[in-house]
Amino acid sequence: MSGLVVFLLQAMLISLSGVMAPGPLTAAALAAGTRSRHAGARMALGHGVVEFPLLFLIMVGLGTLLASDAARVGIGVAGGGFLIYMGVQMIRNLRAADPAVQYGQQGPLRTGIVLSASNPYFLFWWATVGLALASRALELGVLALVLFAAAHWLCDFVWLEALSLASFKGSKILGGRNQRIILTVCALALLFFGVMFIHDAARRLLTGTAEEVGSPAAYVLGAGANA
Repeated sequence: MSGLVVFLLQAMLISLSGVMAPGPLTAAALAAGTRSRHAGARMALGHGVVEFPLLFLIMVGLGTLLASDAARVGIGVAGGGFLIYMGVQMIRNLRAADPAVQYGQQGPLRTGIVLSASNPYFLFWWATVGLALASRALELGVLALVLFAAAHWLCDFVWLEALSLASFKGSKILGGRNQRIILTVCALALLFFGVMFIHDAARRLLTGTAEEVGSPAAYVLGAGANA
């Protein structure tokens, strides 16, 4: 039992390092939080819709496919394109009477699903670091694997909910003008991540390899890229 406890603590620390690293879900949770205090919780549920089946698929062999250059290029281009579209739409809606309402219409649950499924760094993390942790958990038993999956997702849930709650309280205190500032910063962050996804995908496609260490996107997102 002590071995299981130690493993879970180690896994949670590794998970938190990725969850708290700036990423698309972080920006989206802050933006959605201007509209709903519990947007982060619903976004985490959407994240889990992708994450739990992904863990199972990786354990039965999908990890090798996700770690391939072809998969990372395809996911990077598609994910980057979606993030750029999302950022542009947020900027276009800033002139609305209540921009937070306009953003809130996109739905945090759906946003959590799409941003998770289209993030190549999130998928690659599970195909490498996540697979190693899951394999270690399985050595300790099926219960350990279930507890690991639950603990990892709980880190996402707590972090995203905390972000949206902080954003909600701040926007209500600071007013509409500052809501627009928050949304502008989040939109620019999504545009940045979108460009970096496509940049890294293009470099990988043109050179055949892309260094994991030293890449701007890898530095920002590579710790885990969940959030």
